[in-house]
Amino acid sequence: MDGVVELGSVLAAPSLAGLLVLASHVPLGEQVLRRGIVFIDLAIAQIAALGVLLTAGWGNGPFSAWWMSTAAALAGAGLVAWLARAWPEQREALIGLVYVGGAAAAVLWVSSDPHGAQKLRALLAGDILWVGADSLWLLAVGTALFTALAFRHPTALNRDIVFYPAFAILVSLSVPVLGLYLVFTALIAPALGVHRLRQAGHPRARGAAYLIGVIGLLMGLTGSYLLDTPSGPAIVLALIATAAVSSALAAVRLRG
Repeated sequence: MDGVVELGSVLAAPSLAGLLVLASHVPLGEQVLRRGIVFIDLAIAQIAALGVLLTAGWGNGPFSAWWMSTAAALAGAGLVAWLARAWPEQREALIGLVYVGGAAAAVLWVSSDPHGAQKLRALLAGDILWVGADSLWLLAVGTALFTALAFRHPTALNRDIVFYPAFAILVSLSVPVLGLYLVFTALIAPALGVHRLRQAGHPRARGAAYLIGVIGLLMGLTGSYLLDTPSGPAIVLALIATAAVSSALAAVRLRG
């Protein structure tokens, strides 16, 4: 019993962080697949991570990191939106170059920092298992505002002028907490897991996507804690596995 209580106390804040990200990234992931711009999350998340690295030495605390990562992410989102309109046929290739460019710039920026490799690894893989509740307030506010917008204006994300800024802000809030890999997986895996259901017009497709996200999150967190492995990669693999199983089950159900 004491072990269960200890497990719950350790996983409370990381679970909250993951649920906050899933609340916004599931509907955003639907938009990403619909628009056919899968690399956008990697690109903007990488630019947001670059913004966090640029902030190092300019100030401490979550707010100083957030405003720089948000400014970088908004600039990246503006660039991606322009590329998508100017060269629609090459947009995925161009967005991929934005990601690689951001990654290369990040490597160059930290190359002279003795702790640069550690900082870069933390922004890529994350360490959600040890996140504190006091570092989640910006993410909670951003998620609440996004949820209110989506509830009051369900089709608002269909407009570029809403989608790209909202996407950039939420990604910039998520990357410092979860890491780039987990943010990308939370965006894409649940949406892919229910893609067949959505194509078939199933009314509970979004609910199933949230369920995929929650199951993958809790499986990864629990396994990471019990096996003493890095939490970010563990959740990434759990989300992918859960989405793959869900997609296979959906295919069987739709054929039946």
